[in-house]
Amino acid sequence: MGAGRDGDVDGVGPVATGTAHAKAILIGEHAVVYGHPAIALPLIPLRTTARLRTVPGPLSARHGDQRVRVEDLPEAFAPVGVAVTAALAHFGLPGDDLEIELDSDIPPGAGLGASAASAHAIVEAVRVHAGQDLDEEARFELVQTAERVAHGNPSGLDARATRARTPVAFTGGVTSDVDLGGSFSFAVADTGVRSPTRDAVAGVRRFVEAEPDRGSELLERLAALTRAAGRDLGAGHIEDLGAHLDAAQEALDALGVGHPAIDRLLAAARAAGAAGAKLTGAGRGGCVIAVADSPERAAEIVTAMRDVGAVGGWVVTAGGR
Repeated sequence: MGAGRDGDVDGVGPVATGTAHAKAILIGEHAVVYGHPAIALPLIPLRTTARLRTVPGPLSARHGDQRVRVEDLPEAFAPVGVAVTAALAHFGLPGDDLEIELDSDIPPGAGLGASAASAHAIVEAVRVHAGQDLDEEARFELVQTAERVAHGNPSGLDARATRARTPVAFTGGVTSDVDLGGSFSFAVADTGVRSPTRDAVAGVRRFVEAEPDRGSELLERLAALTRAAGRDLGAGHIEDLGAHLDAAQEALDALGVGHPAIDRLLAAARAAGAAGAKLTGAGRGGCVIAVADSPERAAEIVTAMRDVGAVGGWVVTAGGR
């Protein structure tokens, strides 16, 4: 995450900036809400930048040519208001005469951590404005405050992964680095279908409550697959990792978070040479992730998914190259 302070802009005061990046859950989504492990990858090329300006008037947010009082933001942007007000309160700063603006490459509602990245960027911009230090746990809690408004009951994975620089494992709120025994390439693509994370999480909870035995079985299955995927990453076994991703998709489908658009992209990815593929994030739309044996293959897989309707695609590498 970067930060800085720009000079005066168009007569307003100095601009404090903060940035954060996207993430993709490799495996373990939904199960992580119930205390099971998950593994996530940073998507550093996809970034959000927050700019905090000193501008006369009440605390506000800029959207295009409009300036909206933070307290009047529509529900979809409520986490922005929560992030900036919570950060200002943490540093003991008044909210008057400030304006926050976001600029993001991360598609919202796609399961790539857009809300957590926005919160991180905002918190960092406020920290720069305050000219104070902020330890990692305090930063995490501020981001989680905004994430609870965005998602209801966030696991904390997004808040951790959008801050990480390398793949991370997340278990019971604790984050650790993932050992990589080789070079891995991943293709990530966006179905273009949007479904709120909180709705998908609530749907899985209803399933687990209505069918506790089956729900527990599926969550335990995802946990076991996540642990196996961690071993695959450590050993550099791409084909084994792909098989475990495919199996995780079957469990996620059974939990009710699949979608025809996801199926279409997964089929294209496998036909283009992916070792395995699955949805990433809450599901019911959003994005998919596929593992490949090289960046070149991953790029071909992205093209194949775009050919069947993906609205965006990215190649991510880890462990070399």
